[in-house]
Amino acid sequence: MKKTAAIISAFAAAILCGCAGAPRPQLVAENGVIHRFFDTSPVSPSGKYAALFELPYEGKKPVAGDAGKVVVVELPSMKRVFETESRGWETQMGANVQWGASDADLFYNDVDPKTWEEFAVRLDFKTGKKTRLAGTVFMVSPDGKKLVSHNLRKSRFAQVGYGVIVPDAFAKRNVGPVADDGIYITDIESNKRKMVASLRDIYEKSAPSIKIPNPEKYEYYGFQAKWNPQGTKILATVQWTPLDGGKRRRAVITMNPDGSDIRTAITPEQWAKGGHHINWLPDGVYMSMNLDIDGKKGLEIITVKYDGSELKQVYAPGSGHPSYHPRGLPLILTDAYAGEMNLPDGRSPIRLINVAKQTETTLAKTALPPFKKNPEFRVDAHPVWVLGGNAVVYNDTKNGKRCVYILDVSDRLEK
Repeated sequence: MKKTAAIISAFAAAILCGCAGAPRPQLVAENGVIHRFFDTSPVSPSGKYAALFELPYEGKKPVAGDAGKVVVVELPSMKRVFETESRGWETQMGANVQWGASDADLFYNDVDPKTWEEFAVRLDFKTGKKTRLAGTVFMVSPDGKKLVSHNLRKSRFAQVGYGVIVPDAFAKRNVGPVADDGIYITDIESNKRKMVASLRDIYEKSAPSIKIPNPEKYEYYGFQAKWNPQGTKILATVQWTPLDGGKRRRAVITMNPDGSDIRTAITPEQWAKGGHHINWLPDGVYMSMNLDIDGKKGLEIITVKYDGSELKQVYAPGSGHPSYHPRGLPLILTDAYAGEMNLPDGRSPIRLINVAKQTETTLAKTALPPFKKNPEFRVDAHPVWVLGGNAVVYNDTKNGKRCVYILDVSDRLEK
């Protein structure tokens, strides 16, 4: 703990060097580079590096076989010290690049262009050693020993931007809540993957039930499987869309890592009113989400227990990608989509919300391009707590290209 505190202190001092007054955002990488998401830190366990993804191009649909780059940037010099190609990416999440238990464990997805098989890679960027793993990674477990993932080659059928791209002939659609697709866990040491809960299991066993009269007339997919901070629970979303077209229905599901105790935390009826972006709280028992629970225009930030009980509003209005402070402080970090909550100068805020005081402040302003009809090209800030909650990392644009910033917030953490 003392070593971690020393690293954080040294880093904070370095990024503040030469700054007068409040800390300013520091550019980590630019020219089409993004960090992953709002639920995993791109900063390494030692605090010395940031792992990011460089898109091969922006503004056009990804093509199967085209390679982007997994990049490692040294902090606080912001010098790129490593890069390697990956074909296992989409526009919103890149290759799902994230750290394991140490700086010697970096994980990301790739695709073999000879077979179009998708797989996770375990990388020691300092030695260049790569290990091809069974299955894919959406999130690494807190202890760095397991990967959890939904089906990333079919991810585009749930929502584009979060999986991998393969030719259409290699991505078969699901008809009904199938038994051969679901939520997967890879054990890194044995390099074996197991489907711990199929879509059929989830459909049949989740409580409250998500059964409908005619499931065979819908496409069913899992999406965004995530560990809680203790590694004792997994959440995922499940969605189903009519085969003949129409509005999708979605639910938030939780389970144990072995696929038991499947619960419906957010029912399709609740979600249908409006909502997005579920995330675990630091205690690993409750979750937060943007959700409409008052019937009025706009969304509220809510918390709910893993089994769907104790749902309540904690702040309004909601927006973007909310996450609670990792040390349990009554603080929520979130952003806003382009045009969702414009500031006077037209930019979008990175918001710091004090739940206890019911107040908020703007940490930074992002120049997100206007939202277009195709969400695949949307630029989301995806703000995330890093360095033990003493700083935040977020996506932005510079000169019309995606980029990544880091901001010290250690002096803004009032209780």
